Amino acid sequence: MPAGTASPPAQAAAASSRTTGGRGARHRRAASAFIPVPLQSRIDAVQPMTGIVLWNDNAAGLAALGEDVQLEFAYLRYSDVSPSSTTFDWSPVDTRLAAAAARGHQMILRFHDTYPGRTEISIPADIADGPDHVTAFHTVEGRRTFIPDWRSQRLRQFVLDFYTRFAQRYDRDPRLAFVQVGFGSYAEYHLWDGPLTLGHTFPSKAFQQQALEHLGANFVDTPWSVSIDAASGVYSPFPSVPSLRTLRFGLFDDSFMHERHSESDTEYNRAAWRFFGDARHHDGPAGGEFSYYSDYDQAHVLDLPDGPHGRSFESFVAQYRISYMIGNDQPRYQSRARIRQAAMATGYAFRVTALESDGDCVRMAVRNEGAAPIYHHAWPAANGQRAGASLKGLLPGDEDTFQACIGPHQREALEIGIESDRLVPGQRIQFNASLT
Repeated sequence: MPAGTASPPAQAAAASSRTTGGRGARHRRAASAFIPVPLQSRIDAVQPMTGIVLWNDNAAGLAALGEDVQLEFAYLRYSDVSPSSTTFDWSPVDTRLAAAAARGHQMILRFHDTYPGRTEISIPADIADGPDHVTAFHTVEGRRTFIPDWRSQRLRQFVLDFYTRFAQRYDRDPRLAFVQVGFGSYAEYHLWDGPLTLGHTFPSKAFQQQALEHLGANFVDTPWSVSIDAASGVYSPFPSVPSLRTLRFGLFDDSFMHERHSESDTEYNRAAWRFFGDARHHDGPAGGEFSYYSDYDQAHVLDLPDGPHGRSFESFVAQYRISYMIGNDQPRYQSRARIRQAAMATGYAFRVTALESDGDCVRMAVRNEGAAPIYHHAWPAANGQRAGASLKGLLPGDEDTFQACIGPHQREALEIGIESDRLVPGQRIQFNASLT
């Protein structure tokens, strides 16, 4: 049978019970003893919502890698959706989501207000031309760049309204895996080599706090993330408002594995990750993009055994609990097999460690052997009926017991799977099992 869909399981579950019951109460036959059921299954593919990510417009790379990519990425300007502050044309988003889903992939989206070297207006025209906004171009990273005027109250209100509407439309959309949010250059929470004035060329800390709390309130199902650069007290309110770190969000690091990355706890990237705490991956995905500090970084970031600077990608995955990493140029430098191998080291990896049945109910123990949790609901299922609790949030190394009372069945004909409403057609969550 295909990997991840199994016939019968094994030893009695030894973990503490995560759930009992199935889809609601029903009458059962007289209790019988639970008997172990054999099960064989193997993870042999990159799992949904994990892996090496390509940009949505990288047609050649996406075609070359096929199902070895599960996530695609796109930047958008606010003005791509809202040419005016009262117009919300979601077709640019829908087009990208539909294209990714047609390939059996999901998307990570990020909206930016400032992109070094670009002079296109990134905000609605009526706000840019309004009486409380001064349209200006500044030098950022040596290039002429449009930077919005954050003194504009209408701009600030628009950003809040934008994410309200975005969440209303897409928070439960299975084509959307994660959202990345932020301000400044590339929405990465900095304005490096640019004219920083809080409240003018970069949002005030008071507005940032309002926006972050707004995101936390509006995104219920879809995980959102901020750049590790938000650890900086120069730009962000996180250091001065500790309560913001209680929001449920993930992190992204867009200079991942540069030459000095994590060489000590005081190194910039390492210190930024540590600022948000070692348990941040409990609440949201850890990801980012491979360093573009040098062509050498890109060319060798997936080399084995020592990566570009003495450590493998897999060692960084384990350290930072990485679920995904943008590696748009990797098809130029690495084989498909190596990209698949690296991708399969990221994110979750479930193993059914015990499966048993009493002829009416099915009980199974599931361990997460991966680097990170799964951040969307996924349910162990027997004969197409889901257990009463989800695998969402099961931490690396943890194991729990799940039960589904599915009615009378033949133990030797059980079909075990993992189901999720956040998959697109063609995707499947696999699991390992070796139960005899």
